[in-house]
Amino acid sequence: MNIWKITLILTLLLSSITSQAQKEKISLNSEGNLAVWRVKAQAEVADPSLIMSVRYNTEGWVKATVPGTVFGSYVSEGLESDPNFGDNAYTIDKSKYDRNFWYRTEFLSPKVETGEKVWLNFEGVNRKGEIFFNGTRLGLLDGFMHRGNFDVTDLLSKEGKNVLAVLVHWVGTPVPNYASPTYVSCAGWDWMPYVPGLLSGITDDVYLTKTREVSMIDPWIRSKVPSRDEATLSLQLELRNNTAVDQKGILKGVIRPGNIEFSEEMEIEAGKQRDFLLDNTKLKQLVVRNPALWWPNGYGEPNLYTCELTYSVGGKVSDRQLLTFGIREYGYEMVDGILHLKINGEPVYLKGGNWGMSEYMLRCRGEEYDLKVKLHQEMNFNMIRNWIGSVTDDEFYQACDKYGIMVWDDFWLNSNSNLPDDVFAFNMNAVEKIKRLRNHACIAVWCGDNEGYPLPPLNKWLEEDVNVYDGGDRAYHANSHSDGLSGSGPWMNSHPNWYFTKAPYGYGANITRGWGLRTEIGTAVFTTFESFKKFIPEKNWWPRNEMWNKHFFGNSGGNAGPDKYFSTVEYNYGKAKGIEDFCRKAQLVNVEVNKAMYEGFQHHIWDDASGILTWMGQSAYPSLVWQTYDYYYDLTGAYWGIKKACEPVHIQWSYADNSVKVINTTLQDLQGLKATARVYNLDGKEMGRYTQNVTLNAAANKDSYCFHLNFTTDNLAFGKKAFASSVSKDAGEPGAAIDASDGSRWASEPRDDEWIYVDLGEPAEIATIALNWEAAHAKSYKLLISDDAAHWKEIYSNEDCKGGLEEIKIKPVRTRYVKMQGVKCATMWGYSLYEFELYGKKKKPTDLSPVHFIKLELNDANGNLLSDNFYWRSNKPGDYKALNTLSKAKLNVTSQLVNRTDHGDKKVIKATIKNVGPSVAFAVHVQAVRSSDGERILPALMNDNYFTLLKGESKDIEIEFDSELLPDDNYRLSVIPYNK
Repeated sequence: MNIWKITLILTLLLSSITSQAQKEKISLNSEGNLAVWRVKAQAEVADPSLIMSVRYNTEGWVKATVPGTVFGSYVSEGLESDPNFGDNAYTIDKSKYDRNFWYRTEFLSPKVETGEKVWLNFEGVNRKGEIFFNGTRLGLLDGFMHRGNFDVTDLLSKEGKNVLAVLVHWVGTPVPNYASPTYVSCAGWDWMPYVPGLLSGITDDVYLTKTREVSMIDPWIRSKVPSRDEATLSLQLELRNNTAVDQKGILKGVIRPGNIEFSEEMEIEAGKQRDFLLDNTKLKQLVVRNPALWWPNGYGEPNLYTCELTYSVGGKVSDRQLLTFGIREYGYEMVDGILHLKINGEPVYLKGGNWGMSEYMLRCRGEEYDLKVKLHQEMNFNMIRNWIGSVTDDEFYQACDKYGIMVWDDFWLNSNSNLPDDVFAFNMNAVEKIKRLRNHACIAVWCGDNEGYPLPPLNKWLEEDVNVYDGGDRAYHANSHSDGLSGSGPWMNSHPNWYFTKAPYGYGANITRGWGLRTEIGTAVFTTFESFKKFIPEKNWWPRNEMWNKHFFGNSGGNAGPDKYFSTVEYNYGKAKGIEDFCRKAQLVNVEVNKAMYEGFQHHIWDDASGILTWMGQSAYPSLVWQTYDYYYDLTGAYWGIKKACEPVHIQWSYADNSVKVINTTLQDLQGLKATARVYNLDGKEMGRYTQNVTLNAAANKDSYCFHLNFTTDNLAFGKKAFASSVSKDAGEPGAAIDASDGSRWASEPRDDEWIYVDLGEPAEIATIALNWEAAHAKSYKLLISDDAAHWKEIYSNEDCKGGLEEIKIKPVRTRYVKMQGVKCATMWGYSLYEFELYGKKKKPTDLSPVHFIKLELNDANGNLLSDNFYWRSNKPGDYKALNTLSKAKLNVTSQLVNRTDHGDKKVIKATIKNVGPSVAFAVHVQAVRSSDGERILPALMNDNYFTLLKGESKDIEIEFDSELLPDDNYRLSVIPYNK
């Protein structure tokens, strides 16, 4: 039986167990059949006491979405223009929503048996909620994580309807950090607009539950993993006696898989609520042999267990709960000042993205979380940072558990120099958050503050909260970009070589090294044209204008560097003919930069780098910056660049030094691998003399060197030794100037009279010396030669160097050592050279076309392909305009539609795309489209996109989506190469 069938059976079994064992929740959400919610501004309700009556007429009230927000309800009912489109979000009258609102519903009582208690439960109201039931005020919920659990047994109208009313208090301004705990970005950020009403509303589930004499509160299963062969569990829970007499009962538990059963007699005093602890000192069953451990994506399977708990009094079940948990143990250590995260004793290299929010109006619900997190798994991520705690729904954590995505989980503070207005409410919500979420295997770190330290007293409070209510099982990290972390940002695109070379510094770090662990770094990511036109009015398509700025491609998103991004697209690929052409070219920037960002950090794995999280992994608002898949689930070039870079077993090329490495972020040693590199010119001709291959072993969880690619023709300095008088901390060693790559550089300390020299190993004839200066060049310098590196002879001097690339012809001379001796710096930064090249009498011209291609392949010992990679490289860094001269590609496309019942109700388009023309088919983009309306079939999972086919090559593509997206089975494939 294959693994997919086993997984399906286990999933169905778990679902069956869940439905039988979980305490029944009687939903009062608006999508159910029991409750229809209405909402109206408090100021427009003349006499609140009247709304408590079942005879109250709600004419004039707006149908409300629960869970959701006040503003979202008005949008849903068509009372506001689509805030996604154009500048609609900016023109809405905020005063209409920036105030308090009443929510109201009526529902029939559930059947209540003798001895049963009925509880009204709220999971979250933003920012405060006063709860009224049949005219009785039950209490105040203070903070969007504050749960309500109210005994309404004696208030129920058993025969008629019940009235539930909630007065929702507006969040108020300013928001950061005064209104916390709340959704801090709701008042506008550099990636989402101000949301009218500031996301006030009943923002999480409302439901009824029933128990009897004793209730179980916040049961919590902890795990320790001393070895792969054994784990120990403990169970902590609170019992609440809902009666006026002492109660004695039996707690029973069944853990599956394994059918581990245990029971314990427990007694709870009248009216009391207190803790109980069961561990392996009491119950030997809580020692699990050969456990199925929970592993992050790429390191193993995210195995999950369930524990069915029942507490019975007098032979009757008083309460039941079903917990889902993973057996795992986190660990943390500082290595040379860099934070490293471990799980089950193994270091885990972090690859992931930040979530600003799930959706800027809190419209992401239920199964949509599964989709969003699944896309992160598909990108080969293993972590999501819940930035400033902006995602509060349990479905998010459930999906992360399921897909092996660890969570770096923030509280609700953003480096502002102010405390929340109510630090006690903040702290109470922090405790609530920990207790609600601590069973989730995915949570790896609790973090106090975004880019700052929580002000006293909160920092110590939060640290103690984690120690007490999470038992210290996960680390508390006070500051999101410091204390073993390498800062935040930058958030704009750079040339790919920047990510490989010293040092892609972030802001705010208190360490001196460059890669480390970066919890946010990013680049602007423009959408495809098909998405762009869904939210930008046609009159504002082109040229760039203020409407783009409303979606953060302008001053409002300045940290994304939109000007730099726009000019990069133009410099790299040529001036766009219009918006469609710009979007097409932008995807190539997205692919290249985002792939380089992850590969650059991986190039230094464990030698400084321990992980990288992009800003951002997904899009909460129709935006032109910071995303991998966009708001409409179109998978941008960034998605595909990252997906490739983050493969668990991955072959990659360094822009900086032309080295090729295998990055193995699995726990398996791989033997007898074959790595191959081939180089092709624009016409598709293989340039055989650049081909490299090697057989190697790739050790688990580290990088393995393959070879260097040499793109020079006769540079005598390449691969030799270099020495310098000093090295700047933000540049490479002297060898960086002789690696035949302008992606790396040597730089001196910032002073005059510094030098660098090359040792050729033995005397050779020199006739041309090339110096490729960085901006920090020499004002004046000398060139010297020597036979012993002790006695030097001057052969050239320049008193007015302009920098850039200098080719200096000299009278041919035979020598072993060549030195650049700086005399005076042109800037305050010392001397900096990308390349120091030496040639004989005849410098051969390159045989590579202005743009050429690098194709890497990694095969296992049996010849099976493990990883491949494809790059476009230019002789003039970043100038890829020669791609526009490619001959028109000719492709043959065949496809079929199949049903896939093993993955649920899914359909799959299987296509084969073959290059049948004489030229390279570059950056082929594939999109499935419904024939009925011409709309893209989204969301969908795909295996590849923006791929290049050489002559005669073909690619098999699979596109999987929900069957309901294509009810009539009629589709077409849009298959468009860059050279269309």
